[in-house]
Amino acid sequence: MVVIGGGIAGLAAAWRLEQLSPAISVTLIEAEPRLGGWIRTEHWGEVIIEHGPDSWVASKPAATELARALGLESEIIGLRADQAETSIMHDGRLLPLPSGLSLLVPTRLRPLLTSPLLSPLGKLRLLAEYLVPPRLDEDDESLASFVRRRFGREFAERVAEPLLSGIFAGDAGQLSVLATYPQLRRLERERGSLLRARAMQARRPAGLAGGSPFLTLRSGMGRLVRAVAGDLQRTVVRTGATALGIAPSNGGFAIDLADGTRLEADGVILAVPAWRAARLFERSFTRAAAVLQALPYASSAAVTLVYRQSDLAGFARGRGFLVPAREGRPISAVTWVTNKFPARAPEHLGLVRVFFRAERAGLSDDAPAEIPVAVALQELRSAVGLQAEPLHAIVSRHERALPQYCVGHRQRVAELRSLLGSWPGLALAGAAYDGVGVSDCIASGWRAAEAVLQGIGARQSVGR
Repeated sequence: MVVIGGGIAGLAAAWRLEQLSPAISVTLIEAEPRLGGWIRTEHWGEVIIEHGPDSWVASKPAATELARALGLESEIIGLRADQAETSIMHDGRLLPLPSGLSLLVPTRLRPLLTSPLLSPLGKLRLLAEYLVPPRLDEDDESLASFVRRRFGREFAERVAEPLLSGIFAGDAGQLSVLATYPQLRRLERERGSLLRARAMQARRPAGLAGGSPFLTLRSGMGRLVRAVAGDLQRTVVRTGATALGIAPSNGGFAIDLADGTRLEADGVILAVPAWRAARLFERSFTRAAAVLQALPYASSAAVTLVYRQSDLAGFARGRGFLVPAREGRPISAVTWVTNKFPARAPEHLGLVRVFFRAERAGLSDDAPAEIPVAVALQELRSAVGLQAEPLHAIVSRHERALPQYCVGHRQRVAELRSLLGSWPGLALAGAAYDGVGVSDCIASGWRAAEAVLQGIGARQSVGR
């Protein structure tokens, strides 16, 4: 068995293969010299710096289940409860994000109706959601179109868009509502009004509550990568090995590597970005390659700054703030990292993470690090008045890192899986298909492992 890609999805796939089939041997191929993909934790002294995701969504259980299975349960921590406020920039000022939002939908109206984020007309339009007729067809539409249709332009631009940008780093006018938040369309069809549906849910017994919506590991997300890799018993890990192509061979598959070697395998899991998978498929699986190549990606860039905690006093309030696209700034968000999670730095130090709209900042891989750092410092001065110089700065850049679930995404993924159905033992995993979060990627790796084993079994049964 061969797994191509050593990010968290590929590692989870290899780990799951070992769990499901004790006799199996796996080869994991990773082109980079390190495992983990976008998950990368760096230390500056006792400071923990995340280059990629800093947490996972608690309501999606795969990451929590994996961490517990690896003996990391004591390391799992949640958000700091004493710094819960988040702000949104509006006309250059930071205003509190109204509380009570769930999946972009207000569960309580008072916080929004008393917020200066919306004008009186914007608030009236929000209330008019009760009267907007539901869309009952199954056709896809963009998230921006959905939110504007239900709640109006002001709510879409001033509240929903910055929240979505923080999750998907994409254009809400292009992102598919059916691929990102299918629950919203389902609630619309079933209840007619989302405000009415959320009000009904809010009146139900809460059940188990009080947990943090986001979880991480005390020593950083990289700990999860190391734990998975360290737990592999029958997997040969080859870093710095680039796969060039894959083709059917002898009832299984052949994988050609850049060093001239060829691997033969009964099954293959491709846990790489869709555009890389397209290159591996282009000779032997041309139709699937074309669909993969059509899945768009966005780049990501951030700057992490280390300050004396005393320099942040009076400036770092709550967990951070979001910046709507309408503000015309090169950044999309700022996180006061040491207010968000505990144990990120010694008490006398504070961490700040500035996220960029990469297409505006011109932050290509060859741009000097001084450029994004200078922009980040200028934005902090402009937004909150922070004048102090940081003790340390580090730039994180990820070219074509974030898949964009554009309108029609579910149909494209369904077509892709239909095409691969002709090749039992071949599966895809990763963020490009069913979810972009850490738990989504882990779950996709597990599903791919199960599908490949099932496909091999079905193929061997037919062969007999």
